[in-house]
Formats: sequence, C-alpha cells, structure tokens
Amino acid sequence: MSGARRAAVGVLLAGWLPLAAGCDGDGEVQADEVQPAFQAGSTAAVEGATVRAMEFRGSNLHVITAGPDDGRPVLLLHGASFHSGTWQELGTIDTLAAAGLRVVAIDLPGYGKSPESSVPSGDYLAALIPELGLDRPVIVSPSMSGRFSLPLLVGHQDLVGGYVPVAPAGATQYLSQLSDVHVPALVVWGGEDRIFPPDNAQLLADALGGAEVLMLEGARHPAYLDQPDVFHARLIAFTMGIER
Repeated sequence: MSGARRAAVGVLLAGWLPLAAGCDGDGEVQADEVQPAFQAGSTAAVEGATVRAMEFRGSNLHVITAGPDDGRPVLLLHGASFHSGTWQELGTIDTLAAAGLRVVAIDLPGYGKSPESSVPSGDYLAALIPELGLDRPVIVSPSMSGRFSLPLLVGHQDLVGGYVPVAPAGATQYLSQLSDVHVPALVVWGGEDRIFPPDNAQLLADALGGAEVLMLEGARHPAYLDQPDVFHARLIAFTMGIER
C-alpha cells in the first residue's frame, strides 16, 4: 500500500473509532451518535470518474461512477458513519475501475450528500437499480446498508448478480428468509468485529447456500478499512468469477 493510501486509511479509521460506543442493543449503528469519517461535501473528485446528483423519486441522489460502460457492474453501498467518499479515499473505486469493472457508489438517503427519501429502505434498491441502468450488479453492502440490501436479496434476487455483505445489519433477522435465495455471495467479516460477532459470518454464509467467507483476521467492523488490498483483490476475483 502506498504512503498516501496508508494515510487515507488512517484518517478513515480515526473517524470510525467512536462506532463501538454508538450502537443500540441489537448492534444497530446509530448515525447521530458517531463522528463521521467524512463530512458531507468533503468528497474529492476521482480521476476518470463522474460525480453527479441524479433525481430519484422526488429527491436527489449523490452518485459516483467510474470504469468502462460495458464492464461488469458493482454497486457500492456504505455503513452508517460513511458514504461514497469512503470508497474514493480507500482507492476502491479506482482499483475496481482499473480492473475493468463498472463501478457505481452512492450516498444512501440521509447520508453524505443524499437527503432523506420517501421510498422505504426495504424498497429502495429495487426501485433504484433499474434507474441507474445496472444489469444485475454485484452489491457490496457494509453494516447499516444491510437494511437496504437484504430486503432486495429476499424480494428481488433477479436484480442481483452477486452479493458481498460486510458484517451487514439485520443479517441474523433475515437468516430464515434466505433459503430460497440463489445468488453468488462472498461474506466478509472482521475477525475483531466488536459490533456484530464474527461467528455470524458463517451463519450468513450457510443461509446463502454455502457462500464463501472472507474472514479478515485482526480487522474490525469496517474490515475493508483495515485490509483494503486483500479486500479489493478478493472482491475483484469474486466478481470476475461470476458467470454472466
């Protein structure tokens, strides 16, 4: 990892540290109790990427896109104390785009530069994915964003080409509903996650029909911040390995 990238990861981790104190009894992150790693409006431009606000169901949505138009699509969501800028600073957008993937990162409603939406979280992605013009994207879903991605997986798996949950919120509540889901999945967890127990990784993988587990030993809840190079390599390999 370059010195600049290492410094960026340090800033991200410093901003995340209060998370452990900002959870309710179910481990659900309370965004108003944490110090965001980024402030809304701090997003820097990504070389070769398009940063825009699109109108969606009566509200604006902040979107970053990069990579070839015909590349396999990857939709990057985020946790409660982060937004699309996290993937910029970590180098994820550039790394995936350089691998030939079509990358779309969004600020979920009420986070970053996206205001609240009238569309319920459980219906949001099913309505949004066609509007983004994405054909069965691989969905990367850390922590809080599980509230958006798990309902999509259960109700609209036909819209999902692959699923990469990173210690997603609500995982244990959805276990019994995942038996009919047949989507390639890579379950990512930090071995030192203090928010959601690492044992949940295998429970989720089993519920998803024996999905692959990437346990990042020594990593905390936002495991991709602690081991970005490993995370990027495995994400790219997983995405490229999915039959179209």
